[in-house]
Amino acid sequence: MAALRTTVGRRLKSAGNSILGWLAVAILKAIRLIGPDATSNIGGWVMRRIGPMLSEHRIGRANLKAAFPEKSDAEIERILRDVWDNLGRVGAEFAHIDRLWDYDETASQHGRIMDLAEEVARARKSRTTGKPMLCFSAHLANWEMSAVAARQLGIETTVLYRPPNLAAVAAVVVEMRKSCMGPLVASGLSAPRQLADVLEAGGNVAMLVDQYAVGGVPVTFFGRPTQANPLIARLARLYDCNIHGMRTIRQPGNRFSLNFTEAIPPVRDAEGKVDVQGTMQAITDVVEGWVREHPEQWLWLHRRWRGT
Repeated sequence: MAALRTTVGRRLKSAGNSILGWLAVAILKAIRLIGPDATSNIGGWVMRRIGPMLSEHRIGRANLKAAFPEKSDAEIERILRDVWDNLGRVGAEFAHIDRLWDYDETASQHGRIMDLAEEVARARKSRTTGKPMLCFSAHLANWEMSAVAARQLGIETTVLYRPPNLAAVAAVVVEMRKSCMGPLVASGLSAPRQLADVLEAGGNVAMLVDQYAVGGVPVTFFGRPTQANPLIARLARLYDCNIHGMRTIRQPGNRFSLNFTEAIPPVRDAEGKVDVQGTMQAITDVVEGWVREHPEQWLWLHRRWRGT
């Protein structure tokens, strides 16, 4: 009897996941019928009103107070409302992720993607070194656009990503991302080896680096201890790579600017080898600078410090 209940439970769960997956895919397709700007505006409007009622709002408030103790409660709440607005826009814009890029280097006026003359020059310079690249980004503005931008700037990267839990949704998401980002590697036990193979072949790797990592290396973020995933620094230790940061900045009028950094030198130990913890601290410092510049565009809604 117990075995029968288990079998029935599994089948019901599978059927439920299939239905949820079908609904999610249908919603994505429906959203694509609406223009990107209107979709983004609707998503932002909805989440500004729903977000503050969710439990993650308390997490965000605690994180912001820890990072900016000098800010008033009113300032914290204003930033949080903008955080929800940005998150709503990111979710809505994802349905159009393969349609958002409209940069034309030769145009006298630019559209959704603002002038990138400096970034284009920097990207071209980075491709002349003969070394593979490790590119990192953070959950700022529409963070999906960073991987899109890298490819459009001529930097073909293999992107480490976290797949959705629902298989039907994951298949659609992967296809949308692949069409505008390039090869993808799902996070998991085999991911480090797959990314190492890319670097060995002379390819480039990109990943997000700004979330708390259980079992990660200790770093300081906004003056508070936390842990960072050391994968990018460990790959730098094994392979002769250049490390670059890539971030997206949301601008008024549903526009974006982008920043591709100069090569960031890794920290080295007494033997000249890449120091993993020191390099992750250097990368974390870059991310902190980005967040300080635009705190309303970072995803404060996860527990970056496990004491908050």
